[in-house]
Amino acid sequence: MTVVVNRRADFTLDNFRRVAFGREDVEIGPLARDAMAAARRGFLALLDSDRTAFIYGVTTRPGVEVATAVPPEQQREHARLFRAESGYGFGGGCHSEQVVRGMVFARLVDFVEGHGKVRPEVAERVAALLRAPLPCVPLDGQAGPGEVLPMLYLVDWVGDLDFEEGEGMALVNGSPYSTAVLADTAVRARSRLAQAEALFALSADAFRAPLEAYDEALDDLWADEYQVEALRALRGHLAGADASGRLSHQAPVSFRILPRLFGEARRAVAEAERAAAVALRSVSVNPVYFPPGPADPHGRMASNGGFHNAAASPALQSLASCWAELALAAERQSACFHRGAAYGLPHLLSPSTYHGALSGPANLFGWSVTSYVEAARAAASPALMPAVVTDPQNDLSTATSIAHQRERAAADAFGGAEAILALVASQALFVTGRQPAPPLAGLVAGIRSVFPPVERSGGRDLGAQAGRLAEVFRAGPGTGRLDFG
Repeated sequence: MTVVVNRRADFTLDNFRRVAFGREDVEIGPLARDAMAAARRGFLALLDSDRTAFIYGVTTRPGVEVATAVPPEQQREHARLFRAESGYGFGGGCHSEQVVRGMVFARLVDFVEGHGKVRPEVAERVAALLRAPLPCVPLDGQAGPGEVLPMLYLVDWVGDLDFEEGEGMALVNGSPYSTAVLADTAVRARSRLAQAEALFALSADAFRAPLEAYDEALDDLWADEYQVEALRALRGHLAGADASGRLSHQAPVSFRILPRLFGEARRAVAEAERAAAVALRSVSVNPVYFPPGPADPHGRMASNGGFHNAAASPALQSLASCWAELALAAERQSACFHRGAAYGLPHLLSPSTYHGALSGPANLFGWSVTSYVEAARAAASPALMPAVVTDPQNDLSTATSIAHQRERAAADAFGGAEAILALVASQALFVTGRQPAPPLAGLVAGIRSVFPPVERSGGRDLGAQAGRLAEVFRAGPGTGRLDFG
């Protein structure tokens, strides 16, 4: 399948998902080619009308050299030599393939209606990048004014194409990196939220928490759409759960506030999706070209700040905070399972056949979860605009790359906490001889295929099995499902 783009309205979150996650190609449609060709003619006419007029990066040098004019006779050569020697960030690993493909896709939105003033063949060359393996874009070293640092890789990728006036700047300026990060995170966050709701419902079922905390009557009382959605989702997972033998008193707070926690997570995911959808269809290039109109027969140029996506960092930070709070909830629930005398569960969830020298295995994993919780909490710290001044002209930087790494770290740490809660809940069902609610049976079977219940001491590498379970939870948001193998 191929995504055909003719106008900005074609840059949707669904099409992003097809290109970035589904690895579909992109084709520049005929309407877009015509619009770009017409805009290119208009821009050249505008440029030729006065090659001494200020057009950033075309009649002047870019960045801190903005006041240095490029003589008219040198402007074509100046454009042709617009090349990136290499990327300027290094270390920290690479951005995911989905983010990099998303950068390419998001770059095209500035072109299709002519605002990037590039020739159709430039846009087609960019789209063609999706048909070949894309190289590494490093995670580290990408915070700077705008998004030139990560986008410089794009200039190198387009190969031996000779740029004309304004085209090199149109490739590196704007905010397609923030757009790709936001959209990629939003897609993953929706899946991560769904798998987390199912897991915490399993935990509540295995703990024998009273189901009244998720009562349908609360929907009308709380009057918040996201918290009502969370209530309904939890009830859906717990449909048909055995109501007998549950606690005769209220469950600990970490079980009762699940709809509230997931309501806020749903709000954060929805805001990330909204911000991504807006960014995908927005023109962000600087300078931007306005195609010809009645008042401007050759069109006009405008320097602007579209390259700074101020919505990206707060949206990413909000998600990181949600993963950190849910990781803490997972740790608290895991701890509750080990207070057997208080909640009618076997001591430390250990079956009678377990005779380990140390306390029960589930309890030891309860110790391990602390590091995941603290890693998630550390990653949830604010990602503000960097305070370092690059130079007097480029005096503020975007925090998107920093916020992206923190959200990614918080999500990974949450995956570790999820794995521990999963194996603890599975163990609790096993030692009490209970079956999960029918909608959760497949999840329990999957968990046990990777981490079977502990029946006796010795003979297993429990850490390795728990590690594989953590990888299942971490990888699930990228594929849209938990693949237990």
